Amino acid sequence: MRIIGGQWRGRRIQIPSKGWPVRPTTDFAREALFNMLDNRLDYEHAAALDLFGGTGIHSMELASRGCLDITYVDRYRDSVKFMRSFVKEWNMPIEVVLSDVEKFVQGTTKKWDYIFADPPYDMRGLESFPGMLLSADILKPEGFFVLEHISTKSFDKTPGFTEARHYGQSVFSFFGAGS
Repeated sequence: MRIIGGQWRGRRIQIPSKGWPVRPTTDFAREALFNMLDNRLDYEHAAALDLFGGTGIHSMELASRGCLDITYVDRYRDSVKFMRSFVKEWNMPIEVVLSDVEKFVQGTTKKWDYIFADPPYDMRGLESFPGMLLSADILKPEGFFVLEHISTKSFDKTPGFTEARHYGQSVFSFFGAGS
């Protein structure tokens, strides 16, 4: 994996692959998503939440582009341990949280400008996840949420849905707080 943009552009990230239950977003799809985000987010003033953070590459991309308020959440201890060491080594503005995503979403009172979620493609309850997240009222009124999911799923009938972008087997579905 490599960081695509910002101050750490081109730096390669070596993640331990043995036994990790992660599926990193491809560089191609991540680059396409960040091209859209570059036009939608004021990174320096945005609060960003990375759910099902996995390898942390999404949070790292945000930090590389100047985002100063990033929260990474994952329940897998090895991912969290990796991210905590990485954040310390690179002095990144990322708060790393070990938690089940749904418990975190239901328990927080903070609001974010941008939320990204990359759950396992076969996650039980995936169809209801966008509704749960939007009803938790953690997205600022002008904020948006992006869900990465497999192309065999569609969320276009889900309340709050605004658009979907397809990149091979991966889809980014966008949702707005007030949509």
